[in-house]
Amino acid sequence: MSFLSEALARVKPSPTIAVTSLAAELKAAGRDVIGLGAGEPDFDTPEHIKAAARAAIDSGQTKYTAVDGMPRLKQAICEKFTRENHLGFSPAQVTVGTGGKQILFNALMATLNPGDEVIIPAPYWVSYPDMVLLAGGVPVPLPTDPENGYRLTPEQLEAAITPRTKWLIFNAPSNPTGAGYDRDRLKALTDVLVRHPQVWVMSDDMYEHLVFDGLEFCTPAEVEPQLRERTLTCNGVSKAYAMTGWRIGYAGGPEPLVEAMRKIQSQSTSCPSSISQWAALAALTGPQEFLADNRALFQRRRDLVVSMLSEAPGLSCPRPQGAFYVYPSISDCIGKTSAGGVLVNDDETFCRALLEETGVAVVSGAAFGLSPAFRVSYATSDDTLREACTRIQEFCAGLRR
Repeated sequence: MSFLSEALARVKPSPTIAVTSLAAELKAAGRDVIGLGAGEPDFDTPEHIKAAARAAIDSGQTKYTAVDGMPRLKQAICEKFTRENHLGFSPAQVTVGTGGKQILFNALMATLNPGDEVIIPAPYWVSYPDMVLLAGGVPVPLPTDPENGYRLTPEQLEAAITPRTKWLIFNAPSNPTGAGYDRDRLKALTDVLVRHPQVWVMSDDMYEHLVFDGLEFCTPAEVEPQLRERTLTCNGVSKAYAMTGWRIGYAGGPEPLVEAMRKIQSQSTSCPSSISQWAALAALTGPQEFLADNRALFQRRRDLVVSMLSEAPGLSCPRPQGAFYVYPSISDCIGKTSAGGVLVNDDETFCRALLEETGVAVVSGAAFGLSPAFRVSYATSDDTLREACTRIQEFCAGLRR
């Protein structure tokens, strides 16, 4: 009999981390590999944030803090929510965790009972379903349509809700598709949720500052005040401030939920790194002008990648409105054979053949719950993206029936 838990058997390792690791192994072995699997900005953390971390070390701010965040950081988060999202929270309604992932995990662990359902629009970030499973819940993937830009419709949401539905996990702009919602589209979804008071909303706003084409970011509790008492608005400093390795996420929500999450964290990691918290404080209270520059940079990269992949035979690449991903469909490639002799019968074989034959590493749609497709992260240089997209074009042009 295995000594491992039954819960562990229900989950799998992160496919995005697996792809990044495989690409690194091939590169270390001397292969010319371009990795487009990592979901993190390619530029460094801004200097004023790093300076704040160094100052924290030098001044001895290296001890434990309050379990889920030091008071000054919580106050800054409250001010951020007011300033940018028109949401009023007290520090008691705010929690800080070791990355955005811990925030989501704490909330699910604190609320799910066996049989509770969690609606997750697909394609989804790879960790959502597995976190639900670890917490004892039932993930309910809800496939979206590339023809609608991979956006969830109110009709789909209404049809998916059952008496067992406890949460909707809503992520916009989305990882992996970059799908964004304007206020009218989001209001149509919140109108559905108002009619179902048993459903809570977990809004993952991690890509809030990466929106394009004039899209105005909005979040569910902002659009529909009636949902504020059953919405957890989640965010972090990882993507906007290029701080993925600093591991700071945060959320605002109803105090009883935040208190329950605090209890979970007190018996798992306890407080996030004190040094990272001081860095996050500098991120939220310091200069913000560079965010617009980064947004313009990513929009230019998006346009480059969408343009080149749209020219690849057999690919259909919707133009996303945010984040730093594209999610091309490969429906017209299925059933063809690569120049290297690989029969492409699904997106996983497509991605493996692409890596082995061209050295371009992407993540298959199967990892995100909607096939046949793959995810490209364009958080890398323009020259690297041009070369990678050229290789993808050549690979697709070499596919034959």
